[in-house]
Formats: sequence, C-alpha cells, structure tokens
Amino acid sequence: MKIAVIGCGALGSYYGAKLCQAGHQVHFLLRSDFDVVRREGVWIESVDGSFNARPECARLPVEIGPSDLVLIGLKTTANHVFPQLLPPLAGPDTAFLTLQNGLGNEAAVAGVVGAGRTMGGLCFVCLNRVAPGRVRHLAFGAVQLGEYGRPPQERTERIAGVFAAAGVRCTVAANLEQAHWEKLLWNIPFNGLGVAGAAGFEAVVRGRLEPGAKLGRCLTTKDLLSEPRWEQLARELMLETIAAARALGLNVAESAADRQIEHTRKMRDYMASTLIDFECGRELELENLFLEPLRQALRAGVPCPRLAALCDLLRQMAARQTNTSLF
Repeated sequence: MKIAVIGCGALGSYYGAKLCQAGHQVHFLLRSDFDVVRREGVWIESVDGSFNARPECARLPVEIGPSDLVLIGLKTTANHVFPQLLPPLAGPDTAFLTLQNGLGNEAAVAGVVGAGRTMGGLCFVCLNRVAPGRVRHLAFGAVQLGEYGRPPQERTERIAGVFAAAGVRCTVAANLEQAHWEKLLWNIPFNGLGVAGAAGFEAVVRGRLEPGAKLGRCLTTKDLLSEPRWEQLARELMLETIAAARALGLNVAESAADRQIEHTRKMRDYMASTLIDFECGRELELENLFLEPLRQALRAGVPCPRLAALCDLLRQMAARQTNTSLF
C-alpha cells in the first residue's frame, strides 16, 4: 500500500515505521524533523526490539499525492489544518484513519474528505518522542479500528490485517463511538490529572488555580496510583465518564474502571503525552479530550462535578501556555 503519515510525532512515527518495515510505501509529512529523518530514517527504541525505518519524506502533502491509506497522528489542536493537508492525499478509494485521542476527530476529517472515507483508530501504547526522528516504545502497541458512523466494512478488516501483518495487534470495533468513550476512561484521569497534579490536589478539587500559584511537576501514572487520594479521584472521574457513556446509550460497564486501574498498575512509570506537552509549553488538547466529553455528558443530563472542576483548572493552566506546535 501507499501510506501517508500526517503528524509524525511519537504515535505517527511508531506506526508508520512499523508499516514501512513491513514493506509498504510509506511517506512521512514532516516539518522540524525533515532533515534528520531524510538523512537517518526513523529510529524506534522498542521493548520488542529496536529498529530503523526509512520512509519517504515530504514537506508538503502535494509531494506525496493520492494514497491508499492516510494515518493521522496530529495533535487535535491542529485539526483546523485538515482542509490544507488532506485533499492532496485523496484518491478514489483513499481511507483516512485518524489515530487521535478524544471525541470529534472523525467528524472533522469527514467534513473535509467525506464520511465514507473516514475511519477512527484507538491506540493502546506507551510511547515518547525522545529526539528528532527517534521514538522510545515502552509498552503495549495494540490498535482498534472502526468506521465513522457505520458498522465495520470489508476495508476495515483489510486494514486491520495490514496492521497485524506489520506486527501490530489490531482489532475491529463494532461501535467506534463506544470504543472512544472506553478509552476516555483512561485518558481523562491519567492525562488530565497528570497535568492538573502540577497545581496540587486542592486546586484540582476546587477547579481553581490561585493567582501567582507556583506549579510543581506533572504526575506520572505511578504517582497517581501510589497515593490513595489521587487514585480515588481518578476512579471518580472514570465513574462519571461511564455514567455519561451509558446515558448516551453506550454499553460501558462500571467494572471497566477497576480494569483500567489494574491495567495501569502494570505499566512502567509512564508520563502521558499531555504531560509532556504541558512541560514543553505546547498547547494542550483540551477540546477533544476533556471539554467535548463534558459537554456531551451535560447534554445527556449527567452531572460531572469532578470532570467540570478538572476542565476549569486545565483551562486556567493552559492559559499560561504560549508556545504551540502543529506537527
């Protein structure tokens, strides 16, 4: 397949490199890493075995042209550039697969290329970009694929097979919306509390950052599960998320909170991507990861006081951020 990767941070680089290693014609759309990746390729330092991949490199989508599959690994803060990035990559049968976190990304893609071309993917992986063209893979790696607004199609299974043949465990979601809410069970507490923890526990509970308050360091997964009050707060956020999903007609079990917490205990001490963005002064992915889930919960009649307070605090903390990055 001819595969274009848009957003070559840790996520896009890892899966793009795996597909490149499997023999596909992979093109990376690059900006800051262009010279390094063109010269040295992409290095994946992985618990499953490190390797180097040599994708084609481009600075503009038109240099890549129509592709069979487009992987979108951009930060959701860059979704407004879809109209410029996606059309040059579209051919008659192109599938656009967004691997972004949160809600609303498929709708944004579909608004540019059409619903029938749009797919969503959920990545269950621990990755960090440690240098230009270099990604550290710490754990996991599975992907779950689904179709936007419709059940799985023949192409869904076919693309899942492409990932599986590249050594990526891949399953197909019968209901993509439900799969997104199930992943929010992890993302909301461990990305959200991880960043908000820099303001302190009381600030998180109040949803207020005092003027002039000094921020500490962000909290890793181990930090959040080593302290009973943080773990309880994470659990309460999960239960609010489950209640919202169920009110929206999605079959998310309450026991999923326990499973997520126990699953996270087995991770290495992990700093989620939102924490790294915050500590590097980059724009936070508030809209799709936190604000839209809260809006949908409230529209469904589910009060979410913990999530509302978290959103308020994250907005105040984000106001301190000045440096933004698209991809």
